[in-house]
Amino acid sequence: MASSSRSEPEETSFTTMDEKDPTLIGAHCQYTYCNQLDFLPFRCESCRGTFCLDHRSESGHHCAKAGEWAAKRRRANLSTPSLGAGKLMSEVEKPCASPTCKTIIGTSLSTSVHCSTCNRDYCLKHRLKEDHDCKNLIPIGARVGRFDAQADTAKNALGRLKAWGSAQKAKASSGATRVLPKPKPTSAAARVIAVNNLKKTAKGDDKLPPEKRIYLHVEAEAATITSKFPSGAFYYSKDWVMGRVLDAAAKSLQVQNVNNQGTDEKDKLRIFHVEGGRLLEFNEKVGSALVSGNKIVLLRGVGPAVPDLIDLTNA
Repeated sequence: MASSSRSEPEETSFTTMDEKDPTLIGAHCQYTYCNQLDFLPFRCESCRGTFCLDHRSESGHHCAKAGEWAAKRRRANLSTPSLGAGKLMSEVEKPCASPTCKTIIGTSLSTSVHCSTCNRDYCLKHRLKEDHDCKNLIPIGARVGRFDAQADTAKNALGRLKAWGSAQKAKASSGATRVLPKPKPTSAAARVIAVNNLKKTAKGDDKLPPEKRIYLHVEAEAATITSKFPSGAFYYSKDWVMGRVLDAAAKSLQVQNVNNQGTDEKDKLRIFHVEGGRLLEFNEKVGSALVSGNKIVLLRGVGPAVPDLIDLTNA
């Protein structure tokens, strides 16, 4: 139990004396009909008297100031402001930000969870980004100028992709000596034949089990290439994330990779999935995003796959 020297009221009407004091040799109970010597006495928080174990409560020693400790505790609780003091009920309790949910959050029974990405409050059921479709929401409080800058970045990325496609068409029409990948086979049998031909030339880790291999055509745009290897056939583990595939592909094609050395998007490499028509996230699994026979392209300076609309560093 706590010492009586504490300024705030105690949980009970009595407290133990300080047993850590080496000079303390006990005290006699102050109840009139007891006077017992107790080496671990109790102090009444109402009348401040010292009593033994049997008479420590207010009723046990017929306290003359019974209830005073409870009154002090009540006054202390009233002087402490509550968490919702000065706020309207609508500011504390509100519905979950998910349009399909009617749960009232901000109560003692249903707490709220704040999503820092979209700047909204959700119930426990919709607290995860995947549960409230966070990637398709415009963050509350996002500055228009910042949003326009991200839109310009996305347009520039689309322009880079179009430029890459135009370069491929120009090479095909000019009769360049470079052999372009054949169009994707339309029939299942033709696709199997194409994948089998790809397996014959693909390079990768020999220790990787065949059942975990994903065979891909890998290419880099002209602005990215710094060596004589513009493309190649490789296989990677389906358990790898795309960030690891990017590092391995850049090393195989001898492309400069500075993704881990800075934060400037114009110098970073990204992976474009030709069949899917989108940029792949670094944390996506190979097995869930790609299949054998697909083609990926290394592009530089096309920006993130999903723009970050709220930049906390510039807030």
